[in-house]
Amino acid sequence: MSYEKGFNAEERVTSLFQPDTLLPAQYLETQRRKTHLEPEKLLMLAVLEDAIACFQKYMLSRDAKGRQMFRETEDWVLEEESEWLFSFDNICEVMGFNPQYIRRGLMRWKEAMVRRQPKAKVYQLTSGKRRRSSGVTERPRSADEALKAVGR
Repeated sequence: MSYEKGFNAEERVTSLFQPDTLLPAQYLETQRRKTHLEPEKLLMLAVLEDAIACFQKYMLSRDAKGRQMFRETEDWVLEEESEWLFSFDNICEVMGFNPQYIRRGLMRWKEAMVRRQPKAKVYQLTSGKRRRSSGVTERPRSADEALKAVGR
């Protein structure tokens, strides 16, 4: 423990037993700030977690609702310079995250998933006899029979 120069031994000892003065308003202000901001931070973290989950879940969605969810989430993540309290940039900054870092990571993840996605749908062609789900074996239809079956 270092003491400032100029204090004699008696002054050093008596300074150890002097109370630290803190006004009640100062104490209450620090407690009030901690307790009132925590729920908002938890809500912001939940919004960010949900957005990342929606981004990852609906990125390859084939239905209209899923594609819309992804587009809305991607627009929210990519929007910069927003003054809205619950914007992506504001939430990241409040939580102590770098918004550009997270944004780049999500875009890299999206690119990797798109590259992995097959470009064409593969259909398996069967030759010979087919077995129905009921267990009955049927012979393949000719082109004429197939057209008759569909009413052409």
